[in-house]
Amino acid sequence: MARGTVRPQLPRDVATGEVAERAHADLVAGVLDALPSPTVLIDADGTMLLVNSAWRASGDLLADDRLRVGVGDNYFDVMLSLADDDANRSRVSELRALAAGERSLVAVDYSLRTVAGLRWFHLQASRADESGRVVVTHTDVTSRVAAEQASDRRARHDHLTDLPNRAHLHELIDAELHRPGRGPVSVLFLDADGFKDVNDTLGHEVGDQLLRELAARLSGSTRTLDTVGRLGGDEFVVLCRDCDVEGAVALAERFQRTFDEPFDLGERSTRLTVSIGVAGAPAVAEGLRSTDLVRDADLAMYAAKAAGRNRVRVFSPDLRSAVEQRVLVAAELREAIESDQLVLHYQPVLHLPTGEVTGVEALVRWQHPTRGLLAPCDFIPLAEQYGIVVPLTRWVLADAARQNVEWERAGMPLITGVNISAAHFATGTLVADVLDALTEAGLAPERLLLELTETSVAEDPLRAAAQFAQLRIAGVEVSIDDFGSGFSSLSQLVSIPAGVLKMDRSLIAATSSRRSESAAAIAAVVGLASACGMRSLAEGVETADQLALVTELGCAYAQGYFIARPMPAADVPGWLAGHRPDAVLSTQPA
Repeated sequence: MARGTVRPQLPRDVATGEVAERAHADLVAGVLDALPSPTVLIDADGTMLLVNSAWRASGDLLADDRLRVGVGDNYFDVMLSLADDDANRSRVSELRALAAGERSLVAVDYSLRTVAGLRWFHLQASRADESGRVVVTHTDVTSRVAAEQASDRRARHDHLTDLPNRAHLHELIDAELHRPGRGPVSVLFLDADGFKDVNDTLGHEVGDQLLRELAARLSGSTRTLDTVGRLGGDEFVVLCRDCDVEGAVALAERFQRTFDEPFDLGERSTRLTVSIGVAGAPAVAEGLRSTDLVRDADLAMYAAKAAGRNRVRVFSPDLRSAVEQRVLVAAELREAIESDQLVLHYQPVLHLPTGEVTGVEALVRWQHPTRGLLAPCDFIPLAEQYGIVVPLTRWVLADAARQNVEWERAGMPLITGVNISAAHFATGTLVADVLDALTEAGLAPERLLLELTETSVAEDPLRAAAQFAQLRIAGVEVSIDDFGSGFSSLSQLVSIPAGVLKMDRSLIAATSSRRSESAAAIAAVVGLASACGMRSLAEGVETADQLALVTELGCAYAQGYFIARPMPAADVPGWLAGHRPDAVLSTQPA
């Protein structure tokens, strides 16, 4: 060989290379065959180069001839034979892009309808080498998808009635409001009158049964286009598609008729009525949301209840204005509590056997900066509705206790009565709030009388009894107010550790028209109070005849306009100075 020449390379051992390539192919085939999921190796054009045993078995397993294909067949053609739709055509494009190195992975869930039912698979593909070959696996995820769908359904449906829940209802209403070319949309808001009484007296299990029956009746009374859903409690919403307000009212009246039949609750049956609010959206309503429509229907429902229940009311803008006004006043009331706009007026309470004034009832007023002096009826319902009644009562307790101490120092020992809302019982802070007010003012507990209405006691007699007992142990007297206006049982009355039974003013007012019947009722209350170890108080005494009658029937105390109207604290000393017990006694029968 000449100096400087290059020695030529020996030719490659072709036989050795072929053996190595076959070994590599066998290795790949073995790896694919070990995979439990149907798997194929395809080239850039979709030709199947290798399939594993799970793929070969899938055609028989799923009884689908379209899957009985193998090496040499085209995978892309197989996909399009299953469904020649946009989704599969897009998937083929994605696999081609993967083979070309334009993406790193293809992963998607897809469904396949088989003789055994709908099956779900997870397709995952990755690039095997630089030549563009791709490995595609198909994992059966039917169980996982079914679990996800069940979970999603549970999240969107009420567990008790299987109706769409609040969140799903809003989705459905929003979808309908945004549906192109839709017609008018109406929403019905239904609340079962009297459901709480059933729940409280017969138990939650019976209440749940009643709700299921309600759901079935409502669902059976709708059109096929309508959707019934449950917001919660005994509140249901109906989405009426392509339905104007007039049609929605007709549907609401149909719902009312379904309540004519009693509800069968196993060993017993019960009758209910329903209050329904209706709100509608025209075919074109820009910017309207489901929350707007449901809110308006809700306002109309409350208006139906306020009008006497078992009514249908259509939403009108004045309802929203009224609510906005209530919200504004509630905000002003919160500010009023903090800025000393509230004042207490006091109505004297007469001890009938002696004619002496032994106490007063504290009655809150609101000195509004622009509306003047407001009576309790103008703001107490708002305080209860918007959760302000507890801070309001704390203010009253504190101010009444402070005023009582001032009177006592001036030589006027009185017992001050303060009205307590049922909402205060629910907070569990009543006892602590009362004791705090007494401690801060330095008032003896026996100088305070707490008044709770009969109906409030009946709402939760056990809770009331427990807190009343704590108060009486502390020395605070307790009164049941407005007795005769509610429907509490005698057993509840006996269990309540109260010292005063204050009869409702309606019993006293009736003496002018039905004297003998009213006198019998008053005498019965007086006797009941005495038997339970309580003293009786007649409220709403407005004439000399009424005062004489309640005295004759044995009432221990009386209050009312005939004795004295509520007055500012500053006027009480002067009124007491001018009060003559003998003048009161002179109105009583000899």
